[in-house]
Amino acid sequence: MSYPLTFRQLEIFASVAKHLSFTQASEELHLSQPAVSMQVKQMEHLTGFSLTEKIGKQLFLTEAGKIILHYAEQTLAAREVLEETLTALEGKEKGHLTLAVPETANQFVTLLLARFRSLHPGISFHLQVHNRKGLLNCIKNNTTDLVIMGTTPPEMDLLTESFMNNPLVVISPPNHPLCKRKVVTLDDLVEHEFVVREEGSGTRNAMKRFFSDHQVQLKMSMEMPNNEAVKQAVAAGLGLGIVSLHTLQQELALKQVNVLNVRKFPIMRIWYMVHHKQKVLSPAMKLFRQFVIDKAQDIWIKKYPELGEHL
Repeated sequence: MSYPLTFRQLEIFASVAKHLSFTQASEELHLSQPAVSMQVKQMEHLTGFSLTEKIGKQLFLTEAGKIILHYAEQTLAAREVLEETLTALEGKEKGHLTLAVPETANQFVTLLLARFRSLHPGISFHLQVHNRKGLLNCIKNNTTDLVIMGTTPPEMDLLTESFMNNPLVVISPPNHPLCKRKVVTLDDLVEHEFVVREEGSGTRNAMKRFFSDHQVQLKMSMEMPNNEAVKQAVAAGLGLGIVSLHTLQQELALKQVNVLNVRKFPIMRIWYMVHHKQKVLSPAMKLFRQFVIDKAQDIWIKKYPELGEHL
């Protein structure tokens, strides 16, 4: 039995499924709500299955609806790849990518995007910034094309490619007593309080592993939800902090914080480009992925050579 569903019907149903609302789907697609409802009813007529059900005021997908959504997303993604591939054959570059990154990587990623767009202006981006939990949800739900992150989850079927070191350094306010020392030991750190990231963050996990391995117990006086909050708290004199060197361009230039020369530091993490192994990569995705892998480290070092002294 054939089901002659159209691309437009799949687009409409995917929007309804995303919002679980005919009204919000109609607003997103710039259609009337009756037009959206009619297309979904037509799909139900063609397939012979109910695709949605309403319980109280909440809309849900039926089992058939979930199955159709799965294949609709694959079909629409494949169509986009086909369109970009045919455009590439014409000698043109065109495409749109959704990229998810952690807040820690936001500064250097925007630098990469600026360089990439200067070379490939026909490719546009939607940049999402998440904490680690949010990045894992993006991967799990396949809501982004590519993800940049630190430690990758081994239980997921992912293709990961390392492209740049991510050094974690100890920072202090400019007037902190440890700034006077040429070399700071780990034992010196235990006498001072630390402002730290929230439980579950990549930076917090790396910090905990490092100090556990060296049998050092830090005084953690304050927990912050993001990297910017840690830097602001340190600059205000609320304690020491551990952050990625890639986030400190502005603070070091304005002399708001100092990077301490701590023995056995930096904690060297790695940045990875990540996507599902089964994901079909469009020409634009392949182009950006390879650009990051080949050029990211050189672009960052050339832009901020003064930070090299802290490595």
